[in-house]
Amino acid sequence: MKKLNEEIREGNLKQAYLLSGDEAYLRRQYRDRVKKALMGDGDLMNLNCFEGKGIVPGEVIDMAQTMPFLAERRVLVIENSGFFKRGGEALAEYLADPAPTAFFLFVETEVDKRSRLYKAVTAKGRVIECKTPDDTTLQRWVVELLARDGKRITQRDLDFFMEKTGTDMENIRGEVEKLVCYALKRDVVTAQDIEAVCVRQIGSRIFDMVEAVADKKQKKAMELYYDLLTLKEPPMRILFLLARQFNLLLQVKELKNKGYDTRGIGEKVGLKGFIAGKYVSQAAKFKEAELRRALTDCVETEEAVKTGRMNDVMSVELLIVRRSMQASEIRRRTDVFAADKKLPVAE
Repeated sequence: MKKLNEEIREGNLKQAYLLSGDEAYLRRQYRDRVKKALMGDGDLMNLNCFEGKGIVPGEVIDMAQTMPFLAERRVLVIENSGFFKRGGEALAEYLADPAPTAFFLFVETEVDKRSRLYKAVTAKGRVIECKTPDDTTLQRWVVELLARDGKRITQRDLDFFMEKTGTDMENIRGEVEKLVCYALKRDVVTAQDIEAVCVRQIGSRIFDMVEAVADKKQKKAMELYYDLLTLKEPPMRILFLLARQFNLLLQVKELKNKGYDTRGIGEKVGLKGFIAGKYVSQAAKFKEAELRRALTDCVETEEAVKTGRMNDVMSVELLIVRRSMQASEIRRRTDVFAADKKLPVAE
């Protein structure tokens, strides 16, 4: 990105650019910057945009061969085409010797670096990976966004804000704008402001639900589940996220038992900074056998729904009830079952 910024600043632009990666906010920001740099003050007549899986490579090439009207460049923006996985061979061949006035800007979420088109863009221009920044960079960005509107925030409240919003930059920017409006006449944004206006992302709600399960706070776990249902989250998506959470916690616990520190654990399982620390703390509340049983429960719950033995809402509800049951309640139910079956009660 540093080299790209230099090229934009100096006007020394390549003939092909590829913006890829999972951070949509950065892809859009750099797409607009590169497009503006390539177009200059040119008329939109010389800008051609293509989007989606139905793009015909031949049409793109034909347009690239068309001379720009009273301008130095014809700019072709191709988004979400899938050509960097398959179907981009014709464009790759063309990029080996393109018209000198044709400039390409590709924007893709996922790419195959082994593809011919990826190699062609690398040879002819520049590839920029738009990855989610690390925690330190994200927090610095939030502070800068707030400072533009004369607002400040403490480190403790900034951590709380990041915990609530997650790492999606588009979401963060929207939540910052809400905070600025809410704290209009105050210089400092507080935790109370964050709690009042910022929306907790579903990942954070799932984390809180599993935390309630670990603490055997069944009522709280169920309230969080009903909140997600009220927000129109499908029960099977909630089940998937619960399974993913239990699986992550199991990996974290296994790595902790092998002697990895929090940073090492985060790098191994793909968790950033303070988020990794929170997972380590949560994993410590479970025994390894409990996490394995929870994963088995998730698989059995999914099977019960898919085979029609239970409906999705009730099946996930029963899963949460089972996993958040107090040990005393488990013992009581075991005793009742043993008495009913006239079985000896274990000491």
